[in-house]
Amino acid sequence: MRTTNPRTIVIWTLVALVGAAGWTVLALSRGEEVSAAWMVAAALGSYAIGYRFYSRFIVNRVLKVDRTRATPAERLDNGIDFHPTDRRVLLGHHFAAIAGAGPLVGPVLAAQMGYLPGTIWIIVGVIFAGAVQDMVVLFFSTRRNGKSLGQMARDEIGPFGGAAALLAAFMIMIILLGVLALVIVNALARSPWGTFSIGMTIPIALLMGFYLRVLRPGRVSEITLIGVALLLLSIVAGRWVAESSLAETFTLAPSTLVLWMVAYGFIASVLPVWMLLAPRDYLSTFMKIGTIGLLALGVVIAMPDMRMDAVTDFASRGDGPVFAGSLFPFVFITIACGALSGFHSLIASGTTPKMIQKETQVRMIGYGSMLMESFVAVMALVAACIIDPGLYFAMNAPAGVIGDSVQSASQAVANLGYTISPSDLAKAAEAVGEQSLLSRTGGAPTLAVGVSEIFSQVVGGNGMKAFWYHFAIMFEALFILTALDAGTRVGRFMLQDMLGNVYKPFRNVSWKPGIVITSAVVVALWGYFLWVGVHEPLGGINQLFPIFGISNQLLAAVALTVCTTLLVKSGRLKWAWITGIPLAWDVTVTLTASWQKVFSGDPRVGFFTQRERYQDAIDADKLLPPAKSMDDMHTIVTNSTVDGVLSAVLALLIVVVVVDAARVCVKAVRNPASATLDEAPFVESKLTAPAGLWATKEEKAEVRDASERAAAGR
Repeated sequence: MRTTNPRTIVIWTLVALVGAAGWTVLALSRGEEVSAAWMVAAALGSYAIGYRFYSRFIVNRVLKVDRTRATPAERLDNGIDFHPTDRRVLLGHHFAAIAGAGPLVGPVLAAQMGYLPGTIWIIVGVIFAGAVQDMVVLFFSTRRNGKSLGQMARDEIGPFGGAAALLAAFMIMIILLGVLALVIVNALARSPWGTFSIGMTIPIALLMGFYLRVLRPGRVSEITLIGVALLLLSIVAGRWVAESSLAETFTLAPSTLVLWMVAYGFIASVLPVWMLLAPRDYLSTFMKIGTIGLLALGVVIAMPDMRMDAVTDFASRGDGPVFAGSLFPFVFITIACGALSGFHSLIASGTTPKMIQKETQVRMIGYGSMLMESFVAVMALVAACIIDPGLYFAMNAPAGVIGDSVQSASQAVANLGYTISPSDLAKAAEAVGEQSLLSRTGGAPTLAVGVSEIFSQVVGGNGMKAFWYHFAIMFEALFILTALDAGTRVGRFMLQDMLGNVYKPFRNVSWKPGIVITSAVVVALWGYFLWVGVHEPLGGINQLFPIFGISNQLLAAVALTVCTTLLVKSGRLKWAWITGIPLAWDVTVTLTASWQKVFSGDPRVGFFTQRERYQDAIDADKLLPPAKSMDDMHTIVTNSTVDGVLSAVLALLIVVVVVDAARVCVKAVRNPASATLDEAPFVESKLTAPAGLWATKEEKAEVRDASERAAAGR
């Protein structure tokens, strides 16, 4: 029997005490300012305990991963979509792909209700729901030749519920990609520094891909150093470009950026995975993890206080200027990523299972990556809550609420119960090199201000705020773009799965005509939502982020439903609560939010009530702010109608999926012999690779033995 080392007991006891101390301070502090360092302590302590104990229990006792079983990357390796990828590179790709706009934008918007509700949901939610979903979906997809979530639902639940899941998952994916792209466009519009730096990551990634594939195969450390050095150079060069005659070339309008984004998404989806997607995401991960790590270190060094209340009055009143709605259910919808994200299940059943070397790596890549994203969300919440609350609301409230001058904004903020002078608003914008910070909705600018506040306290003082602000804007755009390219590829897989049920050649995800056709369809569809968002009079983020959050959590309901069904059908009924409890919570929260967004009588909440209000004004030949023309009024009516119909249809589809899955589960429990699983047959693996980031002594010996056998065989 394996005994526990006394030193290990001491270490994990200290980790638990650090986390408990952080939670105690956050929970008991009322009315006094609290250091953000306590939030970092609560998060890191909780993550460590969750990964070490809960994820290990699920992997070993529930899933029973098999290191001797060949993965689809090994069995079906074709160098295009299926390709065994070094676990470190794949960890970088997977994390980069899942960590999009949600963990950056959602917590910033949810800060209007205080820092405590969001913190609890982000940390508790990820340990027991989000990371579990990602890991379990990755495991089951790996066992099924990397099939998409929708196709697994069709195979395991049945044609009726499976068809609803396929359709819902694809529709949701399109909406998510459109909103992700919108955040990038808002961050890069008329920013030559950010546009140049982001653009340079593409040729750098191509160089990395060819280096690993052709020039120096397997030399991950070498190309990592080269890639990181070139990335840092591109960031510095971005400032030179912004101050040179080339600035105009890289200063792009939102409409132009939409076209470039669509073109990039198509190319990234069509090219082989090793050429652009994997190396680019791996490269960007260094910047993502490095920046978030430095931000956490900066919080510990600078010890900034949380200036936002633990729980604000908007949490109970539901009339916040950033988004309308009460704490339940809208905090859990607004923080769509970082705690639980359906989008992740598409990556975990899309690119990653086609690239993973060993089943034993699902813990590090699935559960570990989600914990990393959750910490990003925590740091985004910290950044939003350490700045002056008056500045926060001036930046995140729409122009229709605060006006377009510092004087009107100051008065509007005062009406909300907070104070900031017109001169302070002007100074805040000047400090970060911007003409104005008013109504910079979408979360990205607020996060950038918070980052500049923390970094400038550690390095450079107030004179460096502008540099750190623009660095953060570029960092956010890079963060989100990596989710867009992987998401487009996954959308292509999903569409190929759907069309493969009608025309068999599409089932081969590497069939070249199918790749081109489906990639074009996917980018055209999310490109439509991106174009609508850019030209939305009410503000693209304000209008689309609620449906983004609802769609994302409805997709999580599909993923958790499929996982629960597979646990039951595979004879793991006693462990079905692991995904069943998060499923029950997610369905309750998300269907409540969907009902309110469709049927609420408050025009700030309900899409159809909003539509009716503007349609009545059109009939009366009246112009309602923020619309500036009748064309704007008609656009609002059209978009509100589309959003309302989509919310209703998606909710209905998810109900169909859950009900049909419940029928399948009941049947499997009553008659276990009737339950059939669509798993790929067992094939013994010939690959040797460590399960974690660092190889154990046993794994090093195994790799060494494999190398010696290979050398002897030559």
